[in-house]
Amino acid sequence: MADYPSEEGVEHSLLSWLNTVGWDTYGEDGDRGASALDAAYDRQSHEVVYWDLLAEQVVALNKDVTEENVEKFISSLKRDLDSENLMDGNRAFHQLLTKGKTFTVRRDDGVTKTVYVDLIDYENPENNTFHAVNQFSVSRETTIRPDVNLFVNGIPLVTMELKSRAQDNDWHDAVSDLLAYEEDVPRLFVPGLFNVAADTMELRYGAVGAPREFYEPWNDAPDQYADDNEMRQAVKALCNPASLLDLLKNFVFYERRAGGDAKIVPRYMQYYAVNAILDRVGEGEDKTGLIWHTQGSGKSFTMLYAAENLLSRDMADNPQVFIIVDTDKLNSQMRDQLANLSLERWTEATGIDHLEELIEEGQSELVLTTIQKFQDVEPDTQGNDEVIVMSDEAHRFMEADLGSRLDNALPDCYHFGFTGTPVREGETQKARNTFREFSPDGEDYRTGERYLHQYTVKEGIEDGLILPVYFTLRHEMEWQIDEGGLDDEFDQEFRGLTKDEKREFIREAVNTTTLAEIEPRVDKAVEEIDQHYDEHVSPNGWKGMVVTPSRRSAAMYGQRLTDRRGEDEVEVLYTTTNDDPDLIQQFHTDPDERDSIIKSFKEDEDPKLLVVHNMLLTGFDAPILKTIYLDRNLKNHTLMQAIARTNRPAEGKENGEIVDFQGVFENIDEALDYDDETKAYAARDKSELFEDLKDQLETVMEIFGGIPKNDSQEAAYEAVERVSTHPERRQFKQGFRRLQSLYESVAPDKRLIESGIEDDYKWLSRVHVAFKRTTSGDDDPEEDMQEKTREIISENVEIGEIKRDFPTYKLGEEYLEDVEGLDNPGVKASQIAHATREHLHPRENQNPRYKRLSERVTDIVERWQGDEIGDPEAVEALKAVEEEILDVEAEADEKGMEAAEFAIYTHLTEETTEAIDSEEQAEAVAEEIVSQFRDRVDRGYHGWKTNQQTIAEIERILLDVLVKQYDLGQLIQDDDDFVDAIRNYLIANNG
Repeated sequence: MADYPSEEGVEHSLLSWLNTVGWDTYGEDGDRGASALDAAYDRQSHEVVYWDLLAEQVVALNKDVTEENVEKFISSLKRDLDSENLMDGNRAFHQLLTKGKTFTVRRDDGVTKTVYVDLIDYENPENNTFHAVNQFSVSRETTIRPDVNLFVNGIPLVTMELKSRAQDNDWHDAVSDLLAYEEDVPRLFVPGLFNVAADTMELRYGAVGAPREFYEPWNDAPDQYADDNEMRQAVKALCNPASLLDLLKNFVFYERRAGGDAKIVPRYMQYYAVNAILDRVGEGEDKTGLIWHTQGSGKSFTMLYAAENLLSRDMADNPQVFIIVDTDKLNSQMRDQLANLSLERWTEATGIDHLEELIEEGQSELVLTTIQKFQDVEPDTQGNDEVIVMSDEAHRFMEADLGSRLDNALPDCYHFGFTGTPVREGETQKARNTFREFSPDGEDYRTGERYLHQYTVKEGIEDGLILPVYFTLRHEMEWQIDEGGLDDEFDQEFRGLTKDEKREFIREAVNTTTLAEIEPRVDKAVEEIDQHYDEHVSPNGWKGMVVTPSRRSAAMYGQRLTDRRGEDEVEVLYTTTNDDPDLIQQFHTDPDERDSIIKSFKEDEDPKLLVVHNMLLTGFDAPILKTIYLDRNLKNHTLMQAIARTNRPAEGKENGEIVDFQGVFENIDEALDYDDETKAYAARDKSELFEDLKDQLETVMEIFGGIPKNDSQEAAYEAVERVSTHPERRQFKQGFRRLQSLYESVAPDKRLIESGIEDDYKWLSRVHVAFKRTTSGDDDPEEDMQEKTREIISENVEIGEIKRDFPTYKLGEEYLEDVEGLDNPGVKASQIAHATREHLHPRENQNPRYKRLSERVTDIVERWQGDEIGDPEAVEALKAVEEEILDVEAEADEKGMEAAEFAIYTHLTEETTEAIDSEEQAEAVAEEIVSQFRDRVDRGYHGWKTNQQTIAEIERILLDVLVKQYDLGQLIQDDDDFVDAIRNYLIANNG
């Protein structure tokens, strides 16, 4: 069993790794590192920047900023941190970090001039300071203390939250904390680049403001940072000073979105692919390269990052950059993307003549166009000798002589191909071969360079960017041959044949398109699709797509599915002409209607099923799509594109699925002409998913060895006690999460009943509900479970019994009495720990006792879950804390003090006893401070708690009361944290 380190151990390791790549680290010795840096640069706890350090650096980096005027500059910069909206503030501050801040200075001759002041020296990184500190505490409306922060010149660029799996936490919990920090103290994140969430095994990073689902791994590194320890490799590769400054300066986009702007930083494969392109252009030797990144990895943004860097950096003097897409739809998508991004120098070629004009002018900018627009561009019109072309869906570049047209128009250019589905149709000159086309080694690509950079399907699945896809073969389904449904000529062929002989004849003589248009077969397929969708897809809210080989078959499927499911649930998409028969014309849609249908499919409840022909197999990203019903014989890159439509992640979605009515997957080696790894991970037989479920169930059930698997209270108590402490607690939480997703993907399936899996899953679901009520105080945890699991619980688990046997409690005298009624000490300890933490968390800043008690609870729980103390000892220790919490509130009432008064009184009498003459004096001081706070601080507007005017006025109140009235100036002079603490009590108790 793995022996995981504590959070402090993770923190210590991470600081030591940062130290080896160039960071000055504070806290490796086990102390609170931020305290040392706070003392060195006189930081107050409500500040998020080391202003004195930044002032030193600004003077050192800018000749126009001096000791005499730097304070004025810093005062102005402090105002730039004030922002009502985090993303607006972050965007504005990023401009200051990368472009500099304007500042008016007076020269010796009295003349003023405006200059740009650099906050960071990107050209000479060694001129900057790099500090990594632990336990950086910031107190504003509330107090937060992230585990590690990275400061460049005193500016916080990275905030890290670390967890230990030994203490029932992982990186998911760290992300939750980071999101809460951004909400509680957004000022810390206004200058931030990204956040890091890590545990003992894994690391995720996300841009400031990113939602949970956009925290992603960094699983690659250049040779100098390569390491068998994946965590150490990620920290060094992502957070070394050179990469950090490169990301900050060159790899940040802001995107306008309907729900608010988003900050975008690159994934690791995007970052390294872009740098490979930049290196190739900078070296100037080879002029081609293939970027083979699996679909779903973000190739569009890779191209945009490359374009931005090529235009803004010195790899080329005056480059013209082309992004070439293969359809008008993708062109529109990329145009909309560019319009919403913070990328300045770009234009779109609106037609062939306009494209030719742009090529002739050769202006240094990004040009967006389609490959088809090159078909009539005059040759040798290239007006810029530094042209870089990036072709999306690179295999299309080789179709219909379009590549030759492009070569003629831009004969002297760098050309990089981007694809998730390279084509290799053969080795002859006429055969399309993406590898040969974009390899600098040409015909020798097999022994030379096949690609400049690769990101595989396997890597995408392991990183969670895409999901595994499973297939089910249904091509041998039984369907009735209806001779009356066949034409006369075909009917003649059947005369004298048995039914089996007729079926065999159809399989041998009829092509796949004709087969998909035979009515009895379509009837049977529609019946199966309808049933499969209701049982496997719809219960969890996913959607499906039927892929057909012809417009006629699409119309046939559409008719029948609409009859079964209604017009709202089914839409049919293909192009039509005026000459088409009524069968096909009935589903006519124009481009705008198709766009509206696609938007509704992605965003609205209906439609639930799309039936398509020659549409949506490329460039269609809809995470809600889980299942493709495939009745078209696809191979190689077109099959890979179809697979990729179902593999987009969404919350609760375990996998994509293809139900194969054509037998495409019967022989995967014939269907996919790729390397063994790609074939192995592109799509797997769904029977493997059932085996995964069996293995996962066995793993989770092993946790409860020796416990009867019945519905008795005794068994439930014993099971919950088993998973109350580590390592079983962690194993059950993570194991059941995975098990539930697998069950949702497989059910319903008669094998679940036949093998006894369903009975075991019912029992585990019951335990999980009891466990969640005990450990998280959730009254109705079953409501948060996935649909098929909720159905199992509602039909087979008596929720009322669980609520009776595992009640949830809140802190209070009644709670302390009720908890005594619990027989099981493990359950009892879990209940008390949760209720105590829930009560203390929002109150930590309200009274110094609460903070100390919170630390005690954390210590008790960690020792209990680490098996240092047993269940009964943990119960008694936690009960003692509970009683002390209740005593705090009772004592305040006894003394007739309001909460803020009592907090200040407690601090004076328990934290600064030597400075106070008596308890009476402490009472008087506390009363006076609160009285003046009430009279002098305006609390009638939003944001008063963090306003600089509030902070300054509280400090003046403390000077007036402590220094002038009571001669207690030593409290302020001798204790740097005293003013911060009193201010926190006043603000936290007056919310």
